[in-house]
Amino acid sequence: MKLVRPYGDTMDDGAVQLSFTLPIPWSDSADEAARRLVAKMGFTDVAVADGHAIAGGFSFFTVYARTAVAVDVSQIAADVPAPHAMSMEEIDLFIRREFGRKLVVAGACIGTDAHTVGIDAIMNMKGYQGDYGLERFHELEAYNLGSQVAPEELVRFAREKSVDVLLASQVVTQKGADIANFTALAELLEAEGLRDRMVLLCGGPRVTNLLAQELGYDAGFGRGTRPSEVAAFFVHRLRERLPHAGV
Repeated sequence: MKLVRPYGDTMDDGAVQLSFTLPIPWSDSADEAARRLVAKMGFTDVAVADGHAIAGGFSFFTVYARTAVAVDVSQIAADVPAPHAMSMEEIDLFIRREFGRKLVVAGACIGTDAHTVGIDAIMNMKGYQGDYGLERFHELEAYNLGSQVAPEELVRFAREKSVDVLLASQVVTQKGADIANFTALAELLEAEGLRDRMVLLCGGPRVTNLLAQELGYDAGFGRGTRPSEVAAFFVHRLRERLPHAGV
């Protein structure tokens, strides 16, 4: 058993920092409202470090507090995609040997989301953190469709290009926009009879592998993921799903 609590000044002091917005004008009374709110959450030694107006009728607060709650980290095992550490050269060799053809990969930031940082980090030739993107792999025919791609459009593209691997990215999470778009894409692929023919992946700052699987995806990748990690996963998953590929 390994119980851990938040750490601030001394070990196990339970010190935390919270920040939030309240829909009220800022005042000394607003500071007190923020303090009482955090105290009602079960925190102790609550102190408002900063409170100020951010717009008409809205205030933002930074609050320090303490908690006695601990978590047993020895009982936690994160559900992550099975690791297959491979270089770009090793992945290209694996594809030639196991499939005998180039694999078709398409990626896009779906819905109305205009953020391309995540999908570009994986798809773009220059890659991320010195790890080359999928466009640079010799044995991948990679298509980066950019941002604001409707799930229906992505499904049409997947059908036309006989896509082997489909990557959906979503950065905007307000009001569950990411969940709604990921779900819509998976359901459309099922309805079109395309789902079982491909590896379906999703990614974003709040995506976990467990969430992705619950939504019907093969895997999910969060922040800090490198292109070779994604590629190593999907070539192995494709090989498992298509045991006679390349024969």
